[in-house]
This record gives sequence, C-alpha cells and structure tokens, in this order.
Amino acid sequence: MAPKDNEGELQINPIDDDTNIMETTKKKKKPDKLSKKKAKAEKKEVNMDDLKKELDIDDHRLEIEELLQRYGTDSKLGLTDEKAKEILEADGPNALTPPKTTPEWVKFCKQMFGGFAFLLWIGALLCFIAHGITIATYHGEAPNDNLWLGLALTIVVIVTGCFSYYQEAKSSRIMDSFKNMVPLQAIVIRNGERKNVKSEDLVVGDIVDVKFGDRVPADIRILEAHGFKVDNSSLTGESEPQSRSAETTHENPLETKNLAFLSTFAVEGTARGVVIRTGDRSVMGRIANLASGLSTGQTPIAREIAHFIHIITGVAVFLGVSFFFIALVLGYPFIEAVIFLIGIIVANVPEGLLATVTVCLTLTAKRMAKKNCLVKNLEAVETLGSTSTICSDKTGTLTQNRMTVAHMWFDTRIVEADTSENQQNITYDKESSGWLALSRCAMLCNRADFKQDPDNLSKPVLQRECNGDASESALLKCVEISIGSVIKFRESNPKVCEIPFNSTNKYQVSIHEMRTGNDNDHSRTYHLLVMKGAPERILEKCSTIFIDGQDIEMNDYWRNQFQKAYMDLGSLGERVLGFCDLRLPSNNFPKGFQFNGEPPNFPVENLRFLGLMSMIDPPRAAVPEAVSKCRSAGIKVIMVTGDHPITAKAIARAVGIISEESETVEDISQRLGVPVEVVNPRDARACVVHGGDLKEMSPEQLDNLLKNHTEIVFARTSPQQKLIIVEGCQRQGAIVAVTGDGVNDSPALKKADIGVAMGIAGSDVSKQAADMILLDDNFASIVTGVEEGRLIFDNLKKSIAYTLTSNIPEITPFLMYLLTDTPLALGTITILCIDLGTDMIPAISLAYEQAESDIMKRRPRDPKHDRLVNERLISMAYGQIGPIQAGAGFFTYLVIMAQNGFLPSRLLGLRKSWESKNINDLEDSYRQEWTYEQRKQLEFTCHTAFFVTIVVCQWAVLIICKTRKNSILQQGMNNWMLNFGLVFETVLAAIISYTPYLDTALNTYPLKFVWWLLPLPYFFLILIYDEVRKYIIRHNPGGWVERETYY
Repeated sequence: MAPKDNEGELQINPIDDDTNIMETTKKKKKPDKLSKKKAKAEKKEVNMDDLKKELDIDDHRLEIEELLQRYGTDSKLGLTDEKAKEILEADGPNALTPPKTTPEWVKFCKQMFGGFAFLLWIGALLCFIAHGITIATYHGEAPNDNLWLGLALTIVVIVTGCFSYYQEAKSSRIMDSFKNMVPLQAIVIRNGERKNVKSEDLVVGDIVDVKFGDRVPADIRILEAHGFKVDNSSLTGESEPQSRSAETTHENPLETKNLAFLSTFAVEGTARGVVIRTGDRSVMGRIANLASGLSTGQTPIAREIAHFIHIITGVAVFLGVSFFFIALVLGYPFIEAVIFLIGIIVANVPEGLLATVTVCLTLTAKRMAKKNCLVKNLEAVETLGSTSTICSDKTGTLTQNRMTVAHMWFDTRIVEADTSENQQNITYDKESSGWLALSRCAMLCNRADFKQDPDNLSKPVLQRECNGDASESALLKCVEISIGSVIKFRESNPKVCEIPFNSTNKYQVSIHEMRTGNDNDHSRTYHLLVMKGAPERILEKCSTIFIDGQDIEMNDYWRNQFQKAYMDLGSLGERVLGFCDLRLPSNNFPKGFQFNGEPPNFPVENLRFLGLMSMIDPPRAAVPEAVSKCRSAGIKVIMVTGDHPITAKAIARAVGIISEESETVEDISQRLGVPVEVVNPRDARACVVHGGDLKEMSPEQLDNLLKNHTEIVFARTSPQQKLIIVEGCQRQGAIVAVTGDGVNDSPALKKADIGVAMGIAGSDVSKQAADMILLDDNFASIVTGVEEGRLIFDNLKKSIAYTLTSNIPEITPFLMYLLTDTPLALGTITILCIDLGTDMIPAISLAYEQAESDIMKRRPRDPKHDRLVNERLISMAYGQIGPIQAGAGFFTYLVIMAQNGFLPSRLLGLRKSWESKNINDLEDSYRQEWTYEQRKQLEFTCHTAFFVTIVVCQWAVLIICKTRKNSILQQGMNNWMLNFGLVFETVLAAIISYTPYLDTALNTYPLKFVWWLLPLPYFFLILIYDEVRKYIIRHNPGGWVERETYY
C-alpha cells in the first residue's frame, strides 16, 4: 500500500507500468489545502492517463534465464522466505486496493437535498419565514396557511427522498466483486519446497504451480506447461479457452501464449510460472483501478431536471420580485410586500412534481424489468431513451454465446448444417457415405460429452450443457441431432489411444477398436485412427480423399477444391476444422496391440481426407430486427469485440451492423483489384478497425473515423481501447450506451452514459459497473429499453405540462389580490389540495400513456436543444392553457360573489375592510350587511369553487396532454390509469368540498351543483383550442405553429 504523504516518507506509485518507481519527497513547509487538492487531482489524472494506455511490458519477450535474473529468482528453488518478505514490504500485498466509496449517509443526503428537492426545501423555508413574519405582525392571531404549506413541502421532500434512496440502495460496489476474483490460496515454491500460501502474500519472482480448476493467482510468465488452457473470456472477450505454453508467440502481451493473468481460470492441464506482476500492477488490477477511478458525470435526466429548476426558479423569482416592488409602489407596508414576495415564489413551486417524476421513473423501471431490463439507477431509465450510439459487445449479446456447427464440406459441396431440433431444414442426405464417414470421425475424435444429470439430458440437444471445450461441444450436438446416440456409439467402439491437441501439432488423434456388424460376442475386428485439427495441417497428412463413397488420390485438383472451400468458410468468419481417418491394417495392428502416443507407434501420414466442418457463435434471432429498429430510430450501433476481425465482420453483416450494400476499404480494393492503400477511406461507409491499428491512432484520427463512417466494427480490442472508443463517441456529443459481460468491459460500462451488463453470462464486476442489466442477455431487449426510455421522456414532458398549467390559475388570485385589492379568490390550503391531491394521480397516470406512432422513427433527441422543459412548454402552460384556466376560475368566483350580493365593482378596493375582524356590518352591492364570519364563509366557498373550476379544467388538460401531435381521436382513451385519474380527481374534489368538518381543516365549503357547471365552457374551449393547434401542426409540419407551440 502506498504510504501517506508524510514528510520524508517513501511514496510508491502502485500503478506503474514496470517496476515500482520510488520517490523521496521532502516537504519544507505545509502546503495549503487548495494546492494539496490540486496536486491530488493532477496525480489522479496522470494515473488515469497511465491506466488508459496499453500494457507495455517485455517480460514475455525475454529468455527465461534473463527473466529469472531480472527478478532474482530460481526456477527450481524459487525465492527465499527472507527475499519474499523484503519484496512484500516494498510492493505491498498481492491484493486490489479498494477505492474511496461514497458513504451511505452522503448518498442519502444527495437524494434528500439534491436537485429538485433543494428547490422544495427553499420553498418550505420561505413558508416558515413568512409564517414567522405573520405571527409577529398579527400578534398571535395569524392564519396558519404558510405553516401548513411549509410542513407539506417538508413531508413531500422527506418521503420522496427516502423512496429514491431505497430504490437506489443497491448501488455500485464495483471493487467488492473485483476482490472476489483474487484466489485465496496459491501453491508456491520457496527455498526449494512447495507450500500453500495466501495469495496476497505472493510477490514478484515467486515460482507458482497452477492446475486445472484453479484461478491464476497473479500475472505469471509460463516456464513450463502440460496441455494448459485458460479461460480468458472475462479479460479479453475470447470465447474459446486459450492454450498456454512457454514460447513467445506475439508481441502484444495480451495475445502471447506465455503469459497468464490474475483471476483467469485454468480449465485444462498444469503449468509452472514466475510471478511478474501482483495486485494493482496486474492487468486485472489496472482494469479495476481504471473502472473505479472513472467519473461518470450527470445523467441526461438529471441535467434536464436541473435545467427545469433554473427555469422555474427564474420565473418564480422574476414574478415575486416584480410584484414585491409593485406592492411597495401601491403603498403596501414592507412586511406585507415581503409576504407577497414569498407567497408568489412558493406558488410557482410545483410541490407534487418531485413525487410525480420519481414515481413515473419507478413505474417505467418496473415495466422494463418485466421486459428483461433491470434498472439499477432510476435516472438510467430515461438515459437509454436519449441514446444516440450503442457500443455493443459481440459474444453473448449479439450472438448466442454457444459455438454451433454452421457449414460442412464433404462430397465436393458446402452444405448448411441444420441446427433445428426436428431437422426440418436439412439440405443434405443423412445416409450419404460422405456424411456418415465425416460424422463418425466427429463423434469419435471428440472429448466432449453431455453432463449426465437427468434434467440436462431431458433438454433439447442444443440447450444441453456439455463437459469439454466449446468447439467439441458444437460437433457433439451437431452429430447427436443428425445421427443420434453418440455416447452409445463411443461405448461400442472404445478409445484405445489418444494424442491430445497441442499448439505445435495443431491436431488431435484418437484410435478406436471398431466392431463390424452386430456380433454379440463383442469381438473387435479392426482399429480406426481418426484425426481432426487445423485444415491445412490435416490436408498435409492425407494422400487420399473420400468422395461419394470412393477413395480418390489427393492431387492438385482436390487441393484447390479444398482451398476454395476453406477460404469460402473462413470468409464467413467461421472456425474451420479438417477431419481425416485411416483404417489400420489388422495384420500390423491386431486386437490387443499396445498403442503408444508419444512417440506414436502407428502411422499419422497418408491418411484419408473426409471433409471440413465450420463453427460460429451464431447471431441471436431477434438481433437483426433490433439493429434495423435502431437504424430507423437514428441510433448508430458500433460493434466492439475482442474477437478476430473476419469473424466480427461476418457477424456484423449477419445482424445488419454492416448493411448489405455497404463496403469496407478492403471490399472496395478487392472489387477494383487495387491495393488497399490506394482506396480513399471516405468512399467506404463501413470499416473494420483492428485493435493494433487503433493503438496507433491519435484522438483526432479516431474522431475522424467515428465522424466519417456510419457502420463501424472494432475487433481485437483491449479493455483500455473500449474505454477510448466510448470517450471518442462522447466527444462527438453522442449519448453512449455500452453493453458488455466481461471484466474487460467494466471501465467502458462505467464511463458510458448508460452501461448495460449481461444478467446470465455477465461477470459480477460488469454487473456492478453497469446502470442496467439485461436479464436475458439479448441485444433486442436494449431496443425495448430505448423505446421505454423515449416513452418516459415524452410522458414526463406531458406530466410536467399537465402539472404546470395549474400554476397560472394558482398564482393569479394572489396577483389580483395584490393589484385590485379584492378578497382572495383561492387560498394556500386549496392550492395544496390541487398540487398534492387532485393533480397527483392524473400526472402519474400519464406515465402509463402508450407511445405515439413515430416514437422509434425520430432521431435521438439533441441534449442541447430538445429539453425536457423548453420555452415552448412554458409558453403553452403559462401563456396559453394556464390563462384560460385562470379566466375560468375568476368567472366562477365573480358569479358566486355576484349571486351573494357582491358585484365586481363592489369588490375593487374591498380587501382591508373584508379582512378586518372589527367590521361586522360590511355592506354589499345591495346594502345587505355581512359579519366577518359570514364574509369568511363566502370567501371559503369561493376558494372551493375556484378549486373545483381548476379540477374541471384539468380534465381537459389531462386529455390534451395525452399527445403532443396526434389528435385525441387518433390516440383514443385506452389508458385506463388515466381514465381512473379523471374519476379520482373528481371524487377527491367532491370529498374535499362536501365532507363535514373539513371547513375548519381545509377552509372548504359545500357548493351548489350548478356551480360545478360554470367552468364547462372553458373545458370545451381548452379541448377545441388544442385540437386545432395539433391539426395545424400535423398538416403544416415545420410551420410557425409547430415552431412556437410544439413542446
């Protein structure tokens, strides 16, 4: 561990590329906090830049003696205990350093005081201040309206804050999952003795033994190996186990066969190696530090809500300050002007909106979970809808993550393998001699078998789990579907000798005792040698070829036929294997002959070539349609894989990432018959970029590549490169979604605007780094998620538009009270009844609204211009629909006042007399006298009527908010939650109006039925106005009405 920055102490940089760099720093004087922070930030930046670079070591290129000398160790004796202890003290333990985590109380405070909640807290504080001022002014007889409003705001913030915190309590614990990847024990040689030690005590220079079933305990250079294979899939994305040997096979440390890395699984064989990197300096450690050190930034919806807060705050403060000065000009006392200021600011705060947004996001998250998208972070729900670029992993996401036999070549033709369970699409004769010979070889020269538990054997063949590597399992399933009873056939013809596959020979041989006929005494009459391996090596071993039941001499014609078939299959991105056999003569190899594999005492030359079988990890069935949907939705899909470029390109073509008519530079050069260098890269729409080329690119070159090509595949990429690609897309202004399942994907998942991990095949690390998990590992589920994300953005807009329209009728009574000196038309408590009562369910019900028809045909929204709340939405709510509602409210207020004797002319300037408790003989327009209590009853009746008028007008607003462009006649009223919302707000309004004793709690009084009918003309006016507006937008797209009113 690195010591703290104390004076004169040694500092160890734990993430250096070669050996640790020791720095001695003397500090003359204590620097101030600011410069400390700055230095720390700079150091972190340097570290992050270092981690983003490719691993640059030469340990795999050195001769073994030179390597052992570098690390001061011995391949037989290992390190001494003293030397190991000394290195351990200098380097620190072989463990991953946990990063600083955000304490739970900080997360809770962010939910409680961040963003929209902060605005509501300010509103609550202002209410309490106003209440304090009124108490001081009225000397104990103050109304409690502001107190109740302040308490209501406080409760809303606390409840929604707790709810949001609860929803996101399962937040990212990335490092915990990395820790689980480090094995607990390791076998090490020290002082010439093998001993078990804790993995964290391993040091550079230790000699370790690893056998199949172990996790590799550190980054090691292989000294000797026996059939050793490791599963690198979580680290490099390679789906097949990789063989390991002592020879250097590649300049790139991640590609060479003589290095094995911390946390990878040994799946076969044994090996001995020398530890070259431990802990944070290992490849896994670098990825862990990179993933946990990345900053993620705000989600798009968080930015939108912040933008909305600025708008609402701006409007509220502008109105409040304006009317504060108007009040002073009109001669109101300073204290009353301050109360007006606070009242107008608070009236502009949409109290229920925080709860509405939280519940809408939660409902969508639940709906997505039913569609196999599990959302960890609520705000990520909308981010997926804003996505403009998806960087998708290939293996397991676009493909099925199981090798499958795709094609076979025998009897001079390529046939497509049928992998359906009922063999409906079979294109070859199952009884042909060529297929029977090829399938026999594939059955016997194969170490894979089905796991023997009854549950597994009862599954369809393609879904069964197998023991053995992916390629052999694919061959087993193919032959089992076509011929059947593979295991019984092997038992009848047992294996007597085997030469396992190795990277030098590139073939595998087995010899079987074969039985002819159905002799019951099980007598074996001959031995059969079967071989499979790299096609070119198999061809070298053959002198004949089996065609249409005949053995034909292998000549140049057949070699060319083979070469053509091999190239055709290879160009499809498939892994091709060659098969051959030889019937061993019984006189030389009688029953009971002792075969020996090393060195072989039987012929491995002059064999009979049978054919080729090619395998691929096939695309998922739903992916091509999903990619096509993304394209029509304006989303760019980029494939980023660790696999081979040819395979990657083949899958990209199969799923439509590279469309049929698109060409790469290589395709153009092949078509024109010119060198690749001559072709202008801009002529190619598609491109396939090798990780090696990407390594040489500057950020500007990468930006040009991303800008100029619409269809891109990155192959053979490292974890750092995946991250660089994501950052490149983000520099273009794209909102990037990244899919991945391996540890190697975790830095890119963390950096992306939304990281999407795989639920089935995904590593714990990738799931922790992601914002969303696909429970079925299917790319098509992402497209469903995009649609849901776009829908929630649309529906949040609708919810906000609906909620904000009632702001104007809530504010104008205060303004009229101030400007015309009339009795207050709507009280604070009744405003709360609207915002936290009647408006809540209808606003939430808009989250259930179905998508409009063009939702997946639009381009992704532009985060800079297409805002959640824009000027047009504010103008719609505050400048068009809001004033109609306010007009309806004042119409009802004036009618009720007039019916009770107060004509509009009498109300002007009446406020002070109306509110004076000492005046109990106030005359109306007809000279009737009113006591203070009677006046208050009439005022509260008006408050109730104004409240009911807003509710009736909000019926119309809810209906018009269902769509932004379509007519309500097109959309229909099929949202039953919304229909329930209409009934709910009406019933709640009736309960508030007619429940006995509520007059004291909520200041509401019963209304005559006829007063419910007064706002109906305004209800129809709102509906007709909006239908006409939408009709003009639909029939004059891009016109003035759309530019000014389409929100």
